Amino acid sequence: MIDLALVPEEPGCYLYRDADGTVIYVGKAKHLKRRVSSYFQKHDHDAKTQKLVGQIASAEFIVTGTEVEALILENTLIKRHQPKYNIDLKDARRYAYIYLSAEPFPRIAIAREVGDDGEYFGPFVSAKERDEVLDVVKRAFGLRSCRRLPKRPCLRRHLGTCAAPCTGTVTEEEYAARVDRARGVLRGRGKDLIEEMEAEMAERSERLEFERALELRDEIEAVRHLAERQRMERRTDHDEDIIAYQEQDGTLFLLLFHVEKGTLTGKQEYVFESSDDAVEEFLVQYYGEHAPPKEVVLPTGVGEPVAEYLADRRGGKVRVTVPQRGDKRRLLDLAGKNLDLTFFADRMKVEALREDLRLPDLPNVIECFDISHLAGTAMVGSMVQFRGGRPDKRNYRRFKIRTVEGIDDVAAIAEVVGRRYARLLREGKPMPDLVIVDGGKGQLKAATDAIAALGLHLPIISIAKREEEIYVPGFPFPVPIEPDARSSLFVQEIRDEAHRFAITYNRLLRRKAMRG
Repeated sequence: MIDLALVPEEPGCYLYRDADGTVIYVGKAKHLKRRVSSYFQKHDHDAKTQKLVGQIASAEFIVTGTEVEALILENTLIKRHQPKYNIDLKDARRYAYIYLSAEPFPRIAIAREVGDDGEYFGPFVSAKERDEVLDVVKRAFGLRSCRRLPKRPCLRRHLGTCAAPCTGTVTEEEYAARVDRARGVLRGRGKDLIEEMEAEMAERSERLEFERALELRDEIEAVRHLAERQRMERRTDHDEDIIAYQEQDGTLFLLLFHVEKGTLTGKQEYVFESSDDAVEEFLVQYYGEHAPPKEVVLPTGVGEPVAEYLADRRGGKVRVTVPQRGDKRRLLDLAGKNLDLTFFADRMKVEALREDLRLPDLPNVIECFDISHLAGTAMVGSMVQFRGGRPDKRNYRRFKIRTVEGIDDVAAIAEVVGRRYARLLREGKPMPDLVIVDGGKGQLKAATDAIAALGLHLPIISIAKREEEIYVPGFPFPVPIEPDARSSLFVQEIRDEAHRFAITYNRLLRRKAMRG
């Protein structure tokens, strides 16, 4: 069961796993929650998707900074896991780059491979976006695209889209300034560049250089438009590990992003006992088994001995970076967001439930009851337990209904609830923090009376299926919680699991009865 309330609303990748934990599908999305929800809320899927949905047992999410990063990561994850429901991307071609040549008057072009003879920007995951970026940068800054400088001006010069260094009308210094601006755009510095260009446009106007001011105005508009649509992968010449961590209640939760030459390729999670030097101990142990990259990005620094150890393991210098701003800070923040998603999502929904129900304590242990029968036959009860926001299947229980005849879900709920907590009392075992029953006000009253008859006072609610309304004892109207609120979706998740468990037991008894 996937808790849709906990699916991120950012761009990223999702990995579906089957009951054995095998990755069966990898996808990417601009908005993860909308995309993932569509698998389970729509009913018009094709046969392949229906089969996929039927095999999904769990999901993993990796949040990225942009949709483009998600697409590139998706490609990497598909190649790594080879999921059976994805198309084969083993022979997929790498995305194209935009290239600035290393010449006195650099030319701009498209390159399929990265070389050492210039600067490369990208890769671009969309040919359409790449071509638009190339076209805008060429026209806005008048960069040449010809392989060799011609001896006489070409059509682009006559159209005014090239500064035409071939004619000698632009100096090498002036052309270099144009290249610098193009470089800034291609590196994602559009916003900063616009401010610089607006300042120069004002200065040119004051000096009555209106022709150049108008050119700058057009360049600014092109850059502004481009900045809104431009999507490229961050690229560096070395690998990095981005490490985020958080300490809670004596436990350290750590997440490591692998970034290969600017491309996010995956993540790893670790949990261990916290101590003053736990992070440094992790670095020593982890890089004792893995080759350190050229750079390790952390939220805090490390001691000199650890830095020397990393360098010794790598056989060269390892830069330990604690970024305050820029791309590396963004990646560190992104790792932190994934850390929260990986380790603390369950706690978030438990806390949301406590807040919305105004409970005095965190409902860490929740037990939910459901009744299942087929036209009044093989009536059974089920109880599932969630601990810390997750199913605790060791504490699931099944009940044969003993005292109820015919179809009477209300009486059946009273029986199984009474039997459950009478037994816990006899055995001196702890009570749950919250009890949930499937049904409306009738089932809620029956369960409340059964608990009160034992001299117990337990927080209890019911959830009615049709409108997903939540009721509490003593109030005739449902609690004002929206059905798609995190707390309500959590209750629905628990109820659905109790319902599934009850139906499974009901079918088992009917099969046994048929065998005689």
